[in-house]
Amino acid sequence: MPRRGRSERATLADVARLAGVSPATASKVLNGRSDVGASTREHVLKVMAEIGYMPTAVRHERTRDRTLVTVLDIVESRYAGTVLQGILTAATAAQAELLLRLPLDEPISTSRTAALAWMEEQKASGVVGVIALAVAVPDSVLLAAEELEVPIVSIDPIDTTESRLVSIGSTNWAGGRSATEHVIKLGHRRIAWIGGPLGSAPSLERFHGYQAALDSAGVTPDRALIRQEAFSVEAGQRHGHDLLALDERPTAIVAGNDEIAVGVLAAAKELHITVPGELSVTGFDDTPQTQWTTPRLTSVRQPLVGMGRMAVETVLGMADGVQPASRHLQLATTLSVRDSTGPVPPAR
Repeated sequence: MPRRGRSERATLADVARLAGVSPATASKVLNGRSDVGASTREHVLKVMAEIGYMPTAVRHERTRDRTLVTVLDIVESRYAGTVLQGILTAATAAQAELLLRLPLDEPISTSRTAALAWMEEQKASGVVGVIALAVAVPDSVLLAAEELEVPIVSIDPIDTTESRLVSIGSTNWAGGRSATEHVIKLGHRRIAWIGGPLGSAPSLERFHGYQAALDSAGVTPDRALIRQEAFSVEAGQRHGHDLLALDERPTAIVAGNDEIAVGVLAAAKELHITVPGELSVTGFDDTPQTQWTTPRLTSVRQPLVGMGRMAVETVLGMADGVQPASRHLQLATTLSVRDSTGPVPPAR
């Protein structure tokens, strides 16, 4: 599809017409709504990028003279890749360049002078904003960004209490609760939790949702069933082995993300424990890999593409002096029920 020139800007109606959807559906995709099918969402986003559609909040006269930096840790994770898709689509629509950086090492992360020099270098090269994807933003970098007026937006921040940081996330507590309530409704009472790092705010919020669901159902949490380490397949597999080797093993495991859940499925397979016949498993994020597992994984869906898009729109708006309505923006989560959860098995 040909891109339009500045004198003929694409509208949301153009996007809807070319994508073959209603204007209401195109608007839902633009605003990260969860009630749109994944294939429809990706098709609409592709059309937006192809025709150079720019949302009102990011329609700027300057083009290709602005750059965004995204700092992230694990590029190969499905979670990061899906969020990056949203970031790249929105940056392309806004005609902004996008650079990727790994987390900042010392002395930048510890020295204000080094952090200031790094930020000055970024600004001199045309960087107008920084997006931190699920990584901590050192105090030195925050101070340097404030001094040079370079906005930073954090997606799924490690620390949600930092008032100087604008953050974008999802309703983690509600997501953790909905996953746990789902297996409770299936009759499970011995429900384990495997979460991410202890210092991760999203993981902690999901764990509190898990606890709230158990409390509401009158189920006393068993500390022997609670594990927290890392958002990784390896951690899920290791803790899954430990939990499933218990004399009184859990009948359901609620995982803090999809990577952990995949590790649990691997552990169950190695121990010849059937899913969902003998064990129910839920994930969190609803990344594309949930469709590839055997069985397909029940997971809490975060609007990952929408979070990436919103981060770009927010940081570009801040670069133009438009402050977001809230310092902490949250998008709704929904539970995608698939084949990895089922009724509680008969007592052994």
